[in-house]
Amino acid sequence: MPIRTARINGLVAVTRTAAWRSLDPVAGFVSTTRRAIALLALLLSGGGRAGEADATSHCPRKGDVVAVISEKRQVWLCRDGAPQAHFQVALGAGGVGKRRKGDGRTPVGTYALGSPRPSKRFGTFIPIAYPTPRQAARGLTGGAVGIHGPPRGRAEPEYPASEIDWTEGCVATGTDEVIEVIADFVRQRRPVLLVR
Repeated sequence: MPIRTARINGLVAVTRTAAWRSLDPVAGFVSTTRRAIALLALLLSGGGRAGEADATSHCPRKGDVVAVISEKRQVWLCRDGAPQAHFQVALGAGGVGKRRKGDGRTPVGTYALGSPRPSKRFGTFIPIAYPTPRQAARGLTGGAVGIHGPPRGRAEPEYPASEIDWTEGCVATGTDEVIEVIADFVRQRRPVLLVR
């Protein structure tokens, strides 16, 4: 079962997807505050596994990094080498290892991130500087790749936006709340993106 994390008042909370869904039978109608209270109650009751959040960190030893672990379909927010939070994400429908425009793959490597901006399709979009000049010199093509929220009107839990790989090469979160946590981290820390 996928693990989901959220930050509530500075704490990293970890839940399993099914447990989260059982708390939200009227999905889409529950306020963010009520979701936060429900998540906190789950943690306090022992249903969440706070120890799993840091059990296996995928953060580099130093620096501010947004790390995408493609085989686990997770994004980790790393501050000075320490994990701050991690979330389940979806990747390109074609897998990883982008080579050309339109291949539906998520690029692998280290990239600069642009400033988060509003998106009509996804709420928030954080541009990824792909291809790098070195990749372009090797013939890799493409662009308009980024980290973004779920398609408008299709957020979790009603729509499995982070449970299957469906994007054209981007990294997609399941909820607007998650993309905003990532966007705030990018605005405040100016991290690099590491996709492996």
